[in-house]
Parts: sequence; structure tokens; C-alpha cells
Amino acid sequence: MEPVLDVRGLTHAYPDGHRALRGVDLHVHAGERVALLGPNGAGKTTLVLHLNGILTPTSGSVAVSGLGVQKGNLAEIRRRVGVVFQDPDDQLFMGSVRDDVAFGPKNLGLRGAELDARVAEALTAVGMSEYADRPPHHLSFGQRRRVAVATVLAMHPEILVLDEPSSNLDPASRRELAEILRGLDVTVLMVTHDLPYALELCERAVILHDGVLAADGHTRDLFSDPELMAAHRLELPFGFDPRSVAR
Repeated sequence: MEPVLDVRGLTHAYPDGHRALRGVDLHVHAGERVALLGPNGAGKTTLVLHLNGILTPTSGSVAVSGLGVQKGNLAEIRRRVGVVFQDPDDQLFMGSVRDDVAFGPKNLGLRGAELDARVAEALTAVGMSEYADRPPHHLSFGQRRRVAVATVLAMHPEILVLDEPSSNLDPASRRELAEILRGLDVTVLMVTHDLPYALELCERAVILHDGVLAADGHTRDLFSDPELMAAHRLELPFGFDPRSVAR
């Protein structure tokens, strides 16, 4: 089966000469939920910015369902790969929740009943239908994050990329978002430092370190290897046993 995300030999050097990625190979299949882990400076953000063409590889390639991430394909790639930023205020800018969620599909040419249905579907998926006419800035942080997810879901993406989805959420909002993410029928790549959240939501995890894919396997297995974790500056909360989390 062709992977929905196919990264081959990806390298990237910034203008100052810093090599942020050094030959990354990553293959993700439809329906997988994969945690992208690593210490600060590992190359996680650089990798994500290649997935929808914000950055261009120095060498190597990225493809989404067989479509290369390159100049002529960027409009379709950015529909297929939806990125939810760490700060929801970076992507909520309209006067109402409904208008924010409609913005992307409207730019695709959807109008009328088809657009309304797309917005309703996305808001229902994140449990925010009753807030459709509210200004986003009147919502709690957790609610704004769910609306940010809805703005991406309204585009019917093939891959949902989440940047630190649990950051700044209270325990109830954190749990509610986890329940929403578990219920989505979409491939997920989750960038996070919240290792228990990664274990809860992602059966598979990959570790980036110094621009290299250092480990790829079952999340529980990786977290149960103290030498591996220490080598890549990953720490579980004190007393947390990854084997205690039910799958």
C-alpha cells in the first residue's frame, strides 16, 4: 500500500549553513496516528514545514498520496495536509466561528448548501456546533483550539498535523481534545513534548535527534527503553509507567 506521507532522503540546510535535516526517511500510511518526538532543535518544525511546501528540500523528496510537494502542486498539497498551530489565535481571524471554519472551503470555491454542510460537519466533529455564531475571541483557549482543528477538518485533509495540541490546556480540555482526536477518521502526525499524551493517542512514535530519524516503533516500546529515552533527552513525568496506560 502506498503511504499517504512519503518522505525520502530529506535534507535541509538553512542559509547560515545549519543542517536541520540529514537524510530523513518517514513513511506514514492512511489511518495511522504517529507522534513526532525529539528535543528542542531536533528538526521537528523543519520537517513539518516541508510537508506542505513552506520549506523546500535541499535534497530528497516529500509526497502526499503520490503527489510531490513541489511548486505546481502546492494548492492541492495544502488542502491535503492540514496544520493546526500551537497557538489557535494564529489561525482564527474572522468575526465568527462559522466564518473562520468556512474560510478555507470558500477559497476552494464551495458556496451555498455545500459550504454550510462542510462547516456544520467540521464543527460537529469537534463538538463546537452551538458556538458557530460566537466571536472566536469570546471562547476559552481550549474551545479556540477545537475551532482551529475544525478549520482544518473543513478542508477534508488527508493528514492532520498537530503542533503541541495539549499545550496550555486544563485537564478537562486536554481530555476532551483527546476524545475528539481519537474519533477522527484522518491520518495524524502529532508533534509534542507531552509524552503521556503521545502514548495515549499514538500507537507509533518516531524520534528525531539532530536532524536524523533516530527511532521508529511502537510508542510504548520506545518509552519503556530508558537508555533510548535518555540518549534523546526525552523524559516521562516522575513515576509515570508507560505500561500502565491501557490501549
